[in-house]
Amino acid sequence: MRGWRGRYPVAATVLAWTVTGLAAVLVLFALLMPGKADQFHPAQFLRVPVEAVFGAALVLVLPRRPRIAVSAVAGLALGVLTVLNLLDVGFNEYLGRGFNVVLDWALFSDAQAYLQDTFGGSGALGIAILAVVLVIAVLALVTLSAVRLGNLVARNSEVATRATLVAAIVWVTCAALGVQVTGVPIASEHVALAVQDRAHRVRDTIRDEAEFRKIAKKDTFANTPPDQLLTDLRGKDMMITFIESYGRSAIEDPVMAPGVDATLTAENKKLTGAGFAAKSGWLTSATYGGSSWLGHSTFLSGLWINNQQRYRTVTAGDHLTLPGAFEKTGDWDTVGVMPGVQKAWPEQKFYGIDKLYDSRDLGYRGPKFSWSTMPDQYALTAFERLVHGKKHDKPLMSTIILTSSHQPWAPIPRTVPQDQVGDGSVYDAIEKAGKRPGDIITDARKSKEEYGKSIQYSVTSLIDYLVRYGNKNTVLIFLGDHQPIARVSGDHASRDVPVSIVAKDPKVLDRIADWGWTDGLQPEHNAPVWKMSAFRDRFLTAYGSTPHS
Repeated sequence: MRGWRGRYPVAATVLAWTVTGLAAVLVLFALLMPGKADQFHPAQFLRVPVEAVFGAALVLVLPRRPRIAVSAVAGLALGVLTVLNLLDVGFNEYLGRGFNVVLDWALFSDAQAYLQDTFGGSGALGIAILAVVLVIAVLALVTLSAVRLGNLVARNSEVATRATLVAAIVWVTCAALGVQVTGVPIASEHVALAVQDRAHRVRDTIRDEAEFRKIAKKDTFANTPPDQLLTDLRGKDMMITFIESYGRSAIEDPVMAPGVDATLTAENKKLTGAGFAAKSGWLTSATYGGSSWLGHSTFLSGLWINNQQRYRTVTAGDHLTLPGAFEKTGDWDTVGVMPGVQKAWPEQKFYGIDKLYDSRDLGYRGPKFSWSTMPDQYALTAFERLVHGKKHDKPLMSTIILTSSHQPWAPIPRTVPQDQVGDGSVYDAIEKAGKRPGDIITDARKSKEEYGKSIQYSVTSLIDYLVRYGNKNTVLIFLGDHQPIARVSGDHASRDVPVSIVAKDPKVLDRIADWGWTDGLQPEHNAPVWKMSAFRDRFLTAYGSTPHS
């Protein structure tokens, strides 16, 4: 290298300053990087970071070896913070919240499974390798950049001292006067605030675990005798059905709403023609953009379960769930139909589900539709063939999770004549003719359009099933588990999802007449909004259950 520098001094100087400039840009980017995609604009990076001022002052007074060690440690820490900020960007984009360093590591296995279903095994492996390389590169480059800049400051101590002093004066002045550019303060303490915020998140997470354990032990209906539970629904065949990612945005967003609203209107006419009626409202989900099981468990348990830690806590206990309440009476057989479950599911016992039909039990021989193991129409047809259509001594309490509206919304199934569903082979041609995930996953407009179509398909499949196979004793509760990802629902969308109760027996809906819900399948904009965790107790109370906490 020294020989090369001697032969090409100009090129060596240009290269050295270029590398130094890139190192400075990288460190400055790491110091100012936000955790949300919509915050990436020029003003965010035209700031004076106080951490850089303190860092420069420190390396100016340190001997060579301590200086290099401090620079390396600081660079590595800044690299780790950059990786966490990148995770924040991704989590905010998809789940509407930042990355939780205590709880969210478990979600990476689910992310890997999602990528494999969406892009295939090779594509998922490639993305995983790229992610690992990116993390290593960020850690190495930020660390090396910090060391290089530290050495530069030490070699040019006189100039660096003046520059540091000027930067400190500018920072103090701007901080005191509140100087801003397009609403962004010039004086930045971004890293200090980010570290403080993460420390608070860790502390709050640990504290929340202890508090939630106490909350989960309290249950208004824990000791209600079986003969005092759900007395006004005896003899009814109950269905609780979750539609994946069916959120408020599907009904109110200008891109998705026209198609979804038209579908809800048409399906409501089908119901009315078949003698059914419906009432609908809004529930605020405990999750957003994903982690559907948090929404399921919140709705069914009556507890606010907004993270994996709470989920593990509640499912390890014996808190009464809606299916469990029906099971406890002894007057219903409880069944679960869950095509998204592809391995052992120990939560079955917690939920009070006597018999579970997962993706391996439904007899499907057709193609997967990206993440979704089978079309909703097939899952409901299998439910009729294996459970509902068979003779049973007791009414059924069925919990069904429909998955065709799961992202990335490509390819989407389409409805086929009922007598052609068979073992699902009919869907081969439909899957092959559908759009590929890569065609829409990076395009927000296309994602919105295809998401809306998937909701239309899921709602249509469910109402078609109810009209065809429902009877005077059928009661259906269906709802979304959460809003779709922020790229589809919007950066500041609510967490509300629609919920509907459908029945032929007018007495069923008379019991909730005081809820203020909208008639039909489409809740009005100003219909009541409850936390999803409030539904269980309201429902149990409305249908004759006596509290015994």
